Amino acid sequence: MNGKNRSDIKIGMKVQVVQKQDQRSGKLTEGTVERILTNSPNHPHGIKVMLVGGIVGRVQVIEV
Repeated sequence: MNGKNRSDIKIGMKVQVVQKQDQRSGKLTEGTVERILTNSPNHPHGIKVMLVGGIVGRVQVIEV
């Protein structure tokens, strides 16, 4: 699963996100979803979420 569909992402899931400042390098940050910030059902660059600890980024990988 990728992070482009809002319906695939639930609060409490472990995901990897790319933060705004890491978009060029593609560096991923792992964490647990605290809030889903994107309202639309899908987004081509990934659904924007806030991780526990306040990190905001777009979901690239959903860990199973």
